[in-house]
Amino acid sequence: LAGFYVGERAGPDNTLMDICIAPEFQGNGLAKALLQDFVTRSETMSAENLFLEVRASNKAAIGLYEQAGFIESGIRKNYYPSSDGKEDAILMALALCFMGGS
Repeated sequence: LAGFYVGERAGPDNTLMDICIAPEFQGNGLAKALLQDFVTRSETMSAENLFLEVRASNKAAIGLYEQAGFIESGIRKNYYPSSDGKEDAILMALALCFMGGS
């Protein structure tokens, strides 16, 4: 298994719960492809917003999410356990827009 993601539907919104790439496959664009699949599937489901959270120290993931259009929407202080005690979670969101009418 090279990688996977887990998404969750809650009302009109979807949340990316996890995205994981095996170490030997990291750096090859797989995370970007999986994230794009999550966004595309969410659009197909007519989701209005996408949400996720990420460790504040995970700069590579934050950069990936920002490239996809996610913006920081909040912080959960001391959310994740870490070797130094606790680490903040960065909350991110992406609003999906749909054109209606003829």
